[in-house]
Amino acid sequence: MLTRTPAITDDHSRFVRREKSGGSSFDVVVKGAHCANCIAKIERGVSAITGVSAARLNLSTGKLHVQWQGGAVSPLAVLNRVRALGYEAQPYEAPEVLGADEKEGRDLLHALAAAGFGAVFVVGLTDAVWYGGDDMVPSLRNTFFWLAGAVSVPLTLYASIPFFQSAWRSLSHGQTNMDVPISVAMILSLALSIYVTATHGQNTYFDAAIMLAFLLLIGRYLDFRLRDRARSAARHLLALQSALARRLKADGAVETVAAGDIAPGDQVLLASGERAPVDGTIQSSDTQADVSLVTGESAPVMLKRGAVIHAGTIVVGAPVTVAATARVENSLVADLARLLEAGQQRRSLYVRVADRAARAYVPLVFSISLIVFAGWLFAGGTLALAVTNAITVLIITCPCALGLAVPAVQIVATGRLFQHGLFVKSGDALERMAEVDTAVFDKTGTLTFGVPRLANARDIPEPALEAAARLARTSSHPLSKALALAAGEGPAAANVREVPGAGLEATVQGTILKLGSAAWCGVASSAKSSELWFREGERPAVCFAFHDEVRPETRDLVSQLKARGIAVHMLTGDRDAVASRLAALVGIEHWRGEVDPKAKADFLESLRRQGRKILMVGDGINDAGALALAHVSIAPGSAADVSQRAADMILRGNSLSPIVEALDVAHKARRLVNQNFALAVLYNITAIPMAALGIATPLIAAACMAGSSLIVTINALRLVRSSA
Repeated sequence: MLTRTPAITDDHSRFVRREKSGGSSFDVVVKGAHCANCIAKIERGVSAITGVSAARLNLSTGKLHVQWQGGAVSPLAVLNRVRALGYEAQPYEAPEVLGADEKEGRDLLHALAAAGFGAVFVVGLTDAVWYGGDDMVPSLRNTFFWLAGAVSVPLTLYASIPFFQSAWRSLSHGQTNMDVPISVAMILSLALSIYVTATHGQNTYFDAAIMLAFLLLIGRYLDFRLRDRARSAARHLLALQSALARRLKADGAVETVAAGDIAPGDQVLLASGERAPVDGTIQSSDTQADVSLVTGESAPVMLKRGAVIHAGTIVVGAPVTVAATARVENSLVADLARLLEAGQQRRSLYVRVADRAARAYVPLVFSISLIVFAGWLFAGGTLALAVTNAITVLIITCPCALGLAVPAVQIVATGRLFQHGLFVKSGDALERMAEVDTAVFDKTGTLTFGVPRLANARDIPEPALEAAARLARTSSHPLSKALALAAGEGPAAANVREVPGAGLEATVQGTILKLGSAAWCGVASSAKSSELWFREGERPAVCFAFHDEVRPETRDLVSQLKARGIAVHMLTGDRDAVASRLAALVGIEHWRGEVDPKAKADFLESLRRQGRKILMVGDGINDAGALALAHVSIAPGSAADVSQRAADMILRGNSLSPIVEALDVAHKARRLVNQNFALAVLYNITAIPMAALGIATPLIAAACMAGSSLIVTINALRLVRSSA
């Protein structure tokens, strides 16, 4: 039976969110979960609560999302169930969670610093004893041991607090985890070392205890940093929502309120340059808006009266009044954040090779150590001898080689990829990269440069180009910037009048100059491409056509991916006609145009259900959810911050070519990792009998440990050679 925590009287109803489907959901921040086993245990336990329809724990963010229908489930019951399983739980509230995350990071860093200092000091003392050997008088050796103990015991206990706390939470609720044998090994090592020192023995384990804490804390802190980086993507995306909004009151007055106070039906005023705080519909005049959040396209679009405007969209034309249709938590930006977290949740369920090995390795070694302890007692050995040999088993089989099997290869592989222009962020990205069989690319800013460029410069008379550029240099419109860039440096017109949604106008030497839309310049246009029109007085209007230039390496990249048996798809928010032309140009047979962020995520989900392992490459804010849902993801260095945070790898330059190098290195790295695991297993098959029979001394155990680690490291260095 589960142990229940004391009743809590706080009302948690304000944390319950009503879903569009009619059900309810409750988010819980969980502390102490570190592996796939923790995820399974928590999700099974919470799902067993009567009425709960779904429970999903995101290991990266620490957020447990619980859903149910109606009012059948109490949030307090969910909190108590998680606590009964041996984990800390509290309602998810972003500011509080952020503060707790920062504290966890500081605590781990302090523990790591203490262990590092202690390891250097204690290893120096014990090495002096070992090197001194029989030449060192017993009194001096014992003094060195006491000094080592005086440093090692308090620092090891302090540095091991994260492991002790985790182990105690599990044991107090009748559970076990990987921190239990780790904690036992540290405590026994210190206790035996104190006993040996007090009885004037010759071998202690002060150095082994502090070194074990130091090495394990390195891994724990790196894991925290990776999870914190994953959390920052969703936090950064939500930050795109405006914190404040101007709401129109019933009497016509305008009040400034928090975006969270905007309710459906409220009238919100948006000036040019302001970002929409919530989803809504335009109630006043037509305007132009930057909708790159939704489509990924940089060119502003015209939004008519009655059109839908999403949260995060920036008004760049005439000021408008918007009628809110949803609250902040139900806006498009919030949906994107949830898509991002959903993808990270799926990725967190991926069990890394090292985790799979450690899951069987740690219990096995712990069991062997107990058997050795009991065997020596049964054979008539003293308690001190039995404990010594049992701990020697723990030391000689300390998973240093196993722990280095993957990181050693990853360090070499990521260094090689960095030299080729690709920065690897995620710890298990290369493992997932080796499994990829499908590549999905965004168009704008990924396969193309994402910046409009003047396409028909050769057809434009030089005087017309320079005259139009004088107007363009006064505007921040993307097409005006592209025109000014094509014309080069030069003077800007004075007294320019800008009409939002139409264009620019100025009078130069008595002649009226106009630059803007076709209608603004009095001409008709089919608008098959992005364009600006320029009219000088009564002269015929001149059309400036713009296009998004394709990256020169794109066609070769697609060809190389196909040669490796990888299916290539393209998704874009751009028009079908534009998408079709580019797909044909670069050799992509599978493409979709006019897709929004939700459609991109749905498409990746459909591929995943078919068993596909997807590589997603995208740069826009609207790609963040798809990047998180993919098996592995890459963002260009020019990508939006949200996309870079959500991606596993980031291209450092403007070329896509390193993607092929990453695929090749990932396959080579997987071979080396498998070889390293084989070497680690071979080492343990040889070392465990030596320790169990009492043949190995502490010096031999340390040498064996170092030797096994050196072997897997040297094997990993083979990846530096291209033929590895």
